[in-house]
Amino acid sequence: MDEEFRRVAGIVFGAPLTRRTHRELLYCCAGGLAGVLGFGVVVVLLAAGLTISASVLGTVVGLLLITLTLRLSRRLGSLHRRVSNRLLGQHVEAPQRFQPGTGVLGRLDRRLRDRAAWRGIWYSLAKLPVAFVQFYALVLIVCGLIDLSYPVVWVLFRHGNPAPLRMLQPLPFGGSPSVSSWLGSYFAALVGAVCVVAGTWLARGINAGDLALVRNLLGPTSMAERVSELERTRTLAVEDSAQALRRVERDLHDGAQMRLAALAMNLGMAREKLDDQDDATVRELIDAAHRNAVDALADLRDLARGIHPPVLDSGLASALDSLAASSAIPASVTADIGQRPAPAIETIAYFCAAELIANATKHSYANQITIKISTERAGLLRLEVSDDGIGGADAALGSKQTQGSGLAGLVQRVSTVDGRADVSSPPGGPTVVTVVLPMKA
Repeated sequence: MDEEFRRVAGIVFGAPLTRRTHRELLYCCAGGLAGVLGFGVVVVLLAAGLTISASVLGTVVGLLLITLTLRLSRRLGSLHRRVSNRLLGQHVEAPQRFQPGTGVLGRLDRRLRDRAAWRGIWYSLAKLPVAFVQFYALVLIVCGLIDLSYPVVWVLFRHGNPAPLRMLQPLPFGGSPSVSSWLGSYFAALVGAVCVVAGTWLARGINAGDLALVRNLLGPTSMAERVSELERTRTLAVEDSAQALRRVERDLHDGAQMRLAALAMNLGMAREKLDDQDDATVRELIDAAHRNAVDALADLRDLARGIHPPVLDSGLASALDSLAASSAIPASVTADIGQRPAPAIETIAYFCAAELIANATKHSYANQITIKISTERAGLLRLEVSDDGIGGADAALGSKQTQGSGLAGLVQRVSTVDGRADVSSPPGGPTVVTVVLPMKA
């Protein structure tokens, strides 16, 4: 029992001396300042936007202020996540990247329905009382440290001086007692030690609550939003599968099936001509049948390669090397793949790289394509395809293309396995497309 008591006492009273406490106090300072500033900016902009939009003439200006507030709330949420991840040693993932709609009204509608941004506003509102408690914990520790120094201060500076010392005690009770003797300074030091220990554990407690708010409001989507996102990606997966089946059916009907039908007709005519002993005509028909058979085999081989490229059997890195070798623009591949991803993920990554190379070949006027593929600790596969072309690529413009093709089709295909695609393509280039996929489908 005594040993257990000493162990608990060591944990309680030794907490102020640990490295974790130093990080907790830094987070109280940095997170508290960011919370107060974020609260002020969000409240002012949101209140102004709601007030102005209530009038008929100010609707446009008010909506612009609200969308600015929502966009800013995402930036503030990213700041809070980085501070908590850096100082508290926790890893809170970012919510899904905002996907703008097409056109002015589409972008406005998407921004107003951005749930992650609204949750960021709720965090900014809830952060204010949390910041006050964090500041109070800091004040408690600072006052405690000053009280702890009173015995030394009394010996060095107050010896022979009858003027009392005022104790610093930011507690809601007990007032502010004075120290009028050297022995009384030890009582002040004892109160200071209690304040330091209490402030340390108060900082840990409020930071734990703040971290819970960060996870729930600034992290990935909540359960209801997650279900909605899964339903959306499931619909996209079904539509993508239906499009793939229709494409296979069309390729079979227009390509291999027609060639095999021509092959059958030519062989039938050759069989009829055999009876007439016209060797030249029979040879021409047989040559035509042979060409149709070769072309049909090539079509079937291309169709099978479109479903699952055989080169993937050797691994994704080898498949990308083969893809780069066949590119019309010189391409290089840098691969750092540890654990091999699931076959479905490899297939999606391969076709994403193929689509991006094809886009660069058609539109970028680039001289070089760079492909980087790597695995991350968090169980993610990262594919980055960049070129030194003219830039100007935009996934939002994919709706002008055939559905399921181009960058829009790439984003749709990636989202079916809970991945994401980021496009950076300023006018003048370079274009960098980053695809992040889970290791398992």
